[in-house]
Amino acid sequence: MEGKTVQDTSLIMSHVMLPQDTNPAGNVHGGVVMKHIDNAAVTVAIRHTRGNAVTASIDRLDFHNPVFLGNILTLKASINLVGKTSMEIGVRVESEDPYSGKVMHTASAYLTVVALGEKGQPIEVPYLILESQDEIRRNNAARARRKMRLDEKVKEREKRQIFDGYKSYDVREKNKED
Repeated sequence: MEGKTVQDTSLIMSHVMLPQDTNPAGNVHGGVVMKHIDNAAVTVAIRHTRGNAVTASIDRLDFHNPVFLGNILTLKASINLVGKTSMEIGVRVESEDPYSGKVMHTASAYLTVVALGEKGQPIEVPYLILESQDEIRRNNAARARRKMRLDEKVKEREKRQIFDGYKSYDVREKNKED
């Protein structure tokens, strides 16, 4: 399987925010922005794998500035890290007032996207070729985030096992009383 560079799959998408994207006050719904973030990330993943891909998770998403009716929403997405079957995609969202030209940072997010084969099972993805110091920095930061996500999964699994143990105990005690 041949590797790909970050530039091979990066993208910039722009959308004009229309009335159906907004609430009655003219602010764009956060869910609309989230949908565009997801579409951008999955598009990068599909370009990297040349196959189907789905979002597995999204890291923290903070909205820094609002987006208004008529603004141009621009998403800049690129791949930061490749695992065996998954990829971390970073997405930066900016909004532009088309009349003043003022650009505001709206949001940033990191998404984990999994490549899927024809039968819907995870499949191996091409390796990532890093070409610049910035890409290496982003890759290292993505590795640190991945380690935190995996550590968090282990803790959650342990909590679930403890909770399931209590739940089983409670059911047994209740059955004894009946």
